[in-house]
Amino acid sequence: MKKDIHPKYQKVTVRCTTCGNEFESGSILSQVTVDTCSNCHPFFTGKQKHAQADGRIERFNKRYGIKSENV
Repeated sequence: MKKDIHPKYQKVTVRCTTCGNEFESGSILSQVTVDTCSNCHPFFTGKQKHAQADGRIERFNKRYGIKSENV
């Protein structure tokens, strides 16, 4: 078997370009940057905007003459 054919796995500092947060991880690259991290991503921060489906449902019901009663 050949020796030393795999790249060197090392600890690197990962930097977020959005918020500047830094954390350590392992990689074969010398430096790693990410666009968003768990510190600034809307899903993790709780600032995620949900689609406004309520208005669409009401428009559908109005268009097809469906009364909004409890089903």
